[in-house]
Amino acid sequence: MSIAQKTMSEEDNNGIIKTYSDVGPYLGLGTQLAATIVLMLFLGKWLDEKFDIFPLLTIGLAFLGGFAGIYNFIKSVLVLNEKNKSKKKSSNK
Repeated sequence: MSIAQKTMSEEDNNGIIKTYSDVGPYLGLGTQLAATIVLMLFLGKWLDEKFDIFPLLTIGLAFLGGFAGIYNFIKSVLVLNEKNKSKKKSSNK
């Protein structure tokens, strides 16, 4: 392997590492959103069976889980974007 090939592969590796470090914090957000909705759905189903009022709590808690999940998703994205902006400003100085 020549020196030029080693340098290219090191540059490629650095680019891939930078990409993953930039994208990494966003990867779990979809899972968090889905988990919130599913957990609230199952909680509603369990409570409906316990109090015998199916489907009121299942539907209500599923919607609540959806709203809470979306709220958490948007809040997390805004915080991560703010961190990225401040990181870029500090690296430009």
